[in-house]
Amino acid sequence: MNLKADRAAANLAGVRTNFLANVNQSDCLWLPMYEASRTHYLDLSHDAQTALIAAARDTSPVRGLTHGYYKYPARFSPIFASATIKAFTQPGDLVLDPHVGGGTTLVEALACGREAVGVDISSLAEFITNVKCTVYSEAELEILEAWSKRIGSVVDIHKPSAPLTDYEQLGYYKHLDHPSRWRLRKAIEQSIAAAVKLGTPRLEAFGRCVVLRSAQWALDGRSKRATIEGFRRTLEETADDMVNGAQNLRRSVRNHGRQQSVTLVRRSAIGIHDEPALNDLRAPRLVVTSPPYPGVHVLYHRWQVDGRKEAPLPFMIANKLDGAGLSYYTMGDRKYPGLKTYFDNIRGSMSSVAALSDRDTIIVQMVAFSAPHWQLPRYLETMEEAGLTEFRLPILDGQADGRLWRSVPGRRWYSAQRGTTPGSQEVVLFHRKATVKPPSAVSAAKSDRAAR
Repeated sequence: MNLKADRAAANLAGVRTNFLANVNQSDCLWLPMYEASRTHYLDLSHDAQTALIAAARDTSPVRGLTHGYYKYPARFSPIFASATIKAFTQPGDLVLDPHVGGGTTLVEALACGREAVGVDISSLAEFITNVKCTVYSEAELEILEAWSKRIGSVVDIHKPSAPLTDYEQLGYYKHLDHPSRWRLRKAIEQSIAAAVKLGTPRLEAFGRCVVLRSAQWALDGRSKRATIEGFRRTLEETADDMVNGAQNLRRSVRNHGRQQSVTLVRRSAIGIHDEPALNDLRAPRLVVTSPPYPGVHVLYHRWQVDGRKEAPLPFMIANKLDGAGLSYYTMGDRKYPGLKTYFDNIRGSMSSVAALSDRDTIIVQMVAFSAPHWQLPRYLETMEEAGLTEFRLPILDGQADGRLWRSVPGRRWYSAQRGTTPGSQEVVLFHRKATVKPPSAVSAAKSDRAAR
């Protein structure tokens, strides 16, 4: 075994020792245990399993390539996404993410020489993912590098700015039009104008993403208001970092020879098997995704300004529109009894994934629960109803519930369920298309009654 594998094995051994310390032991008592005859195992080598588990439990900050372009809520780990892609696919294979979010899966697929398809209902997710997956030419990178060196100088409170009148009338300036924020408002308007002056849609999108990330730093979840000097400095640092990320992505893609295609569709994942834009889509070799977590409060579409005042500013900066509430992005109201709307929606989306898949497709999901004692069993039943069969990693057989869990410290998530959410405990689920017809709706009805 080489040095890299030795380190991965040592990491896995340490994880095994501390597993029960990282997962609430009272939760482990109820985790559903399948009889051996019902357990299906993935055909992966010991080294591949070890590397995959180590990647899933890696707690390194999100960085590398274009992953730092925006702090999308509940971001996927690029280390895990990359390890999963390498474990289950070969260059040229198709990777699908039906809940694309911040685009981590697509970026890693592109960097690994795989074809990628992403779906998301959010226009903000569409904007961020498109920018992160754009492979800029050398000429474009030279323009962006020069622009990054002067972007800080465009912020000048003594000079006028052009307000985004249409967005202002629609209420997108909410919490930015306060008298105490006129300087920051002007700085954001001036920065957006500088992005527009880059001249092409691709370059403008990059510039807007620089402003988006900088404004997020200045406004979202801060306990102390940002200064104009701090915003100007962040603009410069963000632009420089993003140019470096774009250069690294270009190099990674070129290392694989021919650039693979990336397709992004903005819509609900429910019904994507009938989506005209995906008519010619071959069966994906891998589906890797992190869907909205049942009952876990995550603001995908708003920033929290001055405490928890919700503001739609990111859509304005990205030049996108948003008219939907929280449940639109989380697949259902977390206060709905038994989370019925959520489970109906996740069943619909994963049924469409099953329809696109074939017997060789591996479906990998990373998910967490606000009340795992009943939500995980219900989630697994819903996957069966969608036509999917769960698989396990043989190496985890006999440990806790035999599934791949990971602990994520520092989540700022809140839940309307009982007490604080265990949303910092995520589980990786593996499925394949079922070889038998999914069970009837009777089991789903029984589960719903039990949840209530």
